[in-house]
Amino acid sequence: MTVDPRAALDRLIAAFEAHYNAVAARRGDNDQSVDNAYYVLADAFDVYDEALGMVYGEATPFILDEDEDEESDDPRPRDDGARGRESDSPHDF
Repeated sequence: MTVDPRAALDRLIAAFEAHYNAVAARRGDNDQSVDNAYYVLADAFDVYDEALGMVYGEATPFILDEDEDEESDDPRPRDDGARGRESDSPHDF
């Protein structure tokens, strides 16, 4: 079954907003609501990206880290405080 890209985009935008709200209201370093919002956002992105590909033959310019436990080949530590992982991206935003 093909997902409507517009509906997937709406879900992605809502997931971004929920993630932001969870981060802004964080209750400590191990706040489960932030982790939950992170995974919902990642899933919403995957659905949107797949829907674009199936319906329009297009893709977004983003790649999600598939295995968070895998060590990066880049020895530089991630300095942005995001999720305590090293960056696999050549762009440190």
